[in-house]
Amino acid sequence: MIPLSVLDLSPILDGGSITQTFKNTLDLAQHAERWNYKRFWLAEHHNMPGIASAATSVVIGYVAGGTKTIRVGSGGIMLPNHAPIVIAEQFGTLEALYPGRIDLGLGRAPGTDQRTAQALRRNLGNSDDTFPQDVMELQAYLAPALPEQRVRAVPGSGMDIPIWLLGSSLFSARLAAALGLRYAFASHFAPDLLMPALEIYRSEFQPSPALSASYAMAGITIVAADSDGEARRLFTSHQQMFINLRRGRPTRLPPPLDTMDGYWTPAEQQMVESTLMYAIVGGPQTVARRLKTFIEQTGVDEVIVTGQTFDHGARLRSFEIVACARDFLAADSGGTQSVNIQ
Repeated sequence: MIPLSVLDLSPILDGGSITQTFKNTLDLAQHAERWNYKRFWLAEHHNMPGIASAATSVVIGYVAGGTKTIRVGSGGIMLPNHAPIVIAEQFGTLEALYPGRIDLGLGRAPGTDQRTAQALRRNLGNSDDTFPQDVMELQAYLAPALPEQRVRAVPGSGMDIPIWLLGSSLFSARLAAALGLRYAFASHFAPDLLMPALEIYRSEFQPSPALSASYAMAGITIVAADSDGEARRLFTSHQQMFINLRRGRPTRLPPPLDTMDGYWTPAEQQMVESTLMYAIVGGPQTVARRLKTFIEQTGVDEVIVTGQTFDHGARLRSFEIVACARDFLAADSGGTQSVNIQ
């Protein structure tokens, strides 16, 4: 069975506090470590009332300091918002504090709206033009310093920090292949180009000092519970937050509803179901069966799981069920029809 990892957005609950949000994030990471998830990533978003991981490097340090073995990293740092040397220094510091446990995933979107991007003092030009150069500049800062090099990342220079390129289109697939880097596709919110992006990445991959063969990961939303019906109810929190964002009124994560009828329009329902087409929502047997199908269809080397659940205990249970499904599939390659996950 391929590795499973966790993507956390540090969701801020309706009626909750940001302090509790970070405690929940660390608690989830500690449980994920015990359940043998491979890595725990946090994402950079700004001006989002329901997401607390804006200072991504800081939260990574908090999580890494509260865990022992799980890899911790960014999924991702939006590199056009930052000078490459600053990211090299931040992640060099993290790697020095938590050796061998830090990942650096990079995206090229702003992770916010245009006005907030300007507030970040971000160059609002086409990132297609600047992102490849920024990635290579960052790589140079993390490589061993050359004798004549005048500007060095301290910490950072000579650090062996795995770099991933993240994407929801074909651009980063081609760039990751050309640079010989690990690649993660955001199929949890951009499913249409998943298969073409994986094909391009694998067919065009060029071995590099960082990576001898292609390595692809896909994101997927999973909300699991002890029954299909309860999972569908829990999933309405994620659906509401998604609808609110698309309406231009992002909110904190709301409590679940018994039904989405009356909350969304038919057009919104179609849009959400299309965008979240790979989402797995259900009880243990449903999760195991559909996870197996997703892995077989995509052939990815790793799956990173996300899922917004209002009740923290229910969220822990969801990731526990996913871990049990992984263990079952690893032990029984004959199928999932008799799966019994406790």
